[in-house]
Amino acid sequence: MPAKVMDDPDLRRVLDALAPHPAFVVGGAVRNALLGEPVDDIDIATAARPDQTTALAVAAGLKSVPTGIEHGTVTVVANGRPFEVTTFRRDVETFGRRAVVAFSDDLSEDAMRRDFTMNALYARPDGAVIDPVGGLPDLRARRLRFVGDPDARITEDYLRILRFFRFHARYGRAGAADAGALAACARHADGLAGISRERIGAEMRKLLSAPDPSEAVRLMEDAGVLDIALPGARAAGLAALIEAEPGAVCPRTPEDISAKKNDWPLRLASLGSEDAASALRLSKGEARVQEELRFGATLAEAAYRLGESRARQIAALRASRGQDLRADWRDEIAFAAGRRFPLSAADVMPQLQGPAVGRGLRAAEAAWIESGFVMPAPGLIDVALLAGENA
Repeated sequence: MPAKVMDDPDLRRVLDALAPHPAFVVGGAVRNALLGEPVDDIDIATAARPDQTTALAVAAGLKSVPTGIEHGTVTVVANGRPFEVTTFRRDVETFGRRAVVAFSDDLSEDAMRRDFTMNALYARPDGAVIDPVGGLPDLRARRLRFVGDPDARITEDYLRILRFFRFHARYGRAGAADAGALAACARHADGLAGISRERIGAEMRKLLSAPDPSEAVRLMEDAGVLDIALPGARAAGLAALIEAEPGAVCPRTPEDISAKKNDWPLRLASLGSEDAASALRLSKGEARVQEELRFGATLAEAAYRLGESRARQIAALRASRGQDLRADWRDEIAFAAGRRFPLSAADVMPQLQGPAVGRGLRAAEAAWIESGFVMPAPGLIDVALLAGENA
């Protein structure tokens, strides 16, 4: 393990506090450190029982919070940073998302209940990595593989089907998906029906946020998983969208930069599901974005009504679907986004009153957009008055 991870002073305080018992950094922190990727949360596995962890933390002047005490997890806080410390466990009985566990003194038993081999790596306090289930070769090959029997791992928790594709998108190498794992995911795809839509939505957001999730989504479709997770979705447009993204959504404004950091909504729209909002339990704001991305008028009108960034995303979607864009579409969008309709209700009153005002202004705005946003105000007033008076 890299020294910059293991020499973290806050981590050292927690590991030193647990020193009377075997304790290891485990899971994602080890995986990411070995891959040279950022390490965020650091989890610790130990032979200490939860009450022992709590007592040792308090004795070392650390705060302890019983966040998952029935499953052996105590959150130990050092210098304001939380570290989840969990007792070695083995499954006694599993019920999909729930399990009855027993505490263990055996690291190997703990490893066997984890999902993927690359997530079942342990690092001792001195940085040496322990690999009970063959995760290191898989990590080097960027190959995602279930621990032990894939059917058993999936039936313990059907959400692991989606996690398999999400982790493959994030850590796997193209073309290296494990055939046995894929076959198991296909066999048990119907098990996702028992998973809450909120959890499915959370996994899909993370999957679509990977640098390039197109292969993972295609594999999901091939395995019969995609249509269960997101009814009506098709993978074909995603790869084309990702290829189109740099030209259509490349950061240029602060709004663009923000959108580029979180482009999963655009990728979700490329899958073509008409029911994404309910299937993934999208928030009202997320659902509104999906509606905006389906905007059917010209790119210029999209930029005028929705803003430059959203119009460029719509352009990316259209390009990914094989629609031809004007050679100057970027300039078209930039120009339209800065236009402001030159009329207000005062310009057509008192000639128009009541509902006729709105009717007239809508007709004038449509004519102004049709003109390329250049029709002058006198002509627009004429259009508004004619439309308002002749309803």
